[in-house]
Amino acid sequence: MGILVGTHGRGSNMNAIIDACTRGDLDAEVALVVSPIESNQAVESAKFKGVPVRILPYAMDDYAQALVQALKDAGCFVVCLAGYMRLLPKQVLDAFPGRVLNIHPALLPKFGGKGMYGMRVHEAVVASGETESGCTVHFVNERYDEGAILLQLKCSLSPSDTPDNVAAKVLKLEHQAYPMAIQELINRYAR
Repeated sequence: MGILVGTHGRGSNMNAIIDACTRGDLDAEVALVVSPIESNQAVESAKFKGVPVRILPYAMDDYAQALVQALKDAGCFVVCLAGYMRLLPKQVLDAFPGRVLNIHPALLPKFGGKGMYGMRVHEAVVASGETESGCTVHFVNERYDEGAILLQLKCSLSPSDTPDNVAAKVLKLEHQAYPMAIQELINRYAR
């Protein structure tokens, strides 16, 4: 599988996926991590764990084509977004139909869409008075956070929870949910 990270990612979901593969909890291998920049925590961590990294700046004229080629050259069957904060080019979606996943730190369809990421999501959840939150692993399409839901994990919230508390609870769930969802997708294709 290939993992696409963004410019500011710390790589925690990427690491959860790599670690699940290493432990044997996920019947897959991370063949490639793609980043738009050379220096961020995700890239350093992937290299430390021995995962090949490819740097493809967003501003490349042929970014979409280069991304598809890099993923295919690495033998990727599934593509996972982990801190990739852009709409994925249609060429990538077409090259990996039904095999591109993303994780969102809320229970979609609530609190999703353009501009809803990171702490903004948790602030909105707390401000709305929700009694539960969680994370959603969904298929990627041409719109932010609107792809079909593959898996959700939930946690209870209390009135005293702050956005930081919610973020910590949800991140713990994300690290469980992403490998579970990837395995579910792999199992579907193995049937």
